[in-house]
Amino acid sequence: MNIIFMNVILIAMILALLIPIVEVCKDNNVWQKMLALSSISSKTTMMIFIVSVLRDDWMIGVVAVIILSVGNAGFMLMAHIMKRMRNA
Repeated sequence: MNIIFMNVILIAMILALLIPIVEVCKDNNVWQKMLALSSISSKTTMMIFIVSVLRDDWMIGVVAVIILSVGNAGFMLMAHIMKRMRNA
């Protein structure tokens, strides 16, 4: 029962990942692409969290926390650099 539940949740989350991927392909605006990619990063991190809880493996959860904090910080740094380049 637990394996079936985990598979259903993971399939639903993978389908939810397709929404931002379609938006990245459609839109040419850089900010919209960055938002979509940040959404993908957050969703994959939540998938890793759920897998770590269901497997009772907290080391995977720690990796998910690192991915979430460093990944979104990288996007914020890139947005700041792009803003500074546009103003210069």
